Amino acid sequence: MAKRRKFTDRFKARVALESLRGDKTIQEITAKHQVHPNQVSTWKRQAVEGMADVFARGGKPEGPTEADVKELHAKIGRLAVENDFLSEGLKR
Repeated sequence: MAKRRKFTDRFKARVALESLRGDKTIQEITAKHQVHPNQVSTWKRQAVEGMADVFARGGKPEGPTEADVKELHAKIGRLAVENDFLSEGLKR
């Protein structure tokens, strides 16, 4: 039985972009990259569906920024100190 292959996101994007250009057929792309035609069609559909998300966030990466992470770490530290202080008061 054949072993499953794992493709990187970069490879999938390159193949999907190549299929979106339209200068080559799906069959030519699959022969070049040695993937199944259904896989190329799936990656192409996912690229088209996910394209709106790229423009929705303004080209910025998702997730917290470094400043947000530092602020949250500082808040965690303050809360930990408060928690320790209050737990000591309850022990008395």
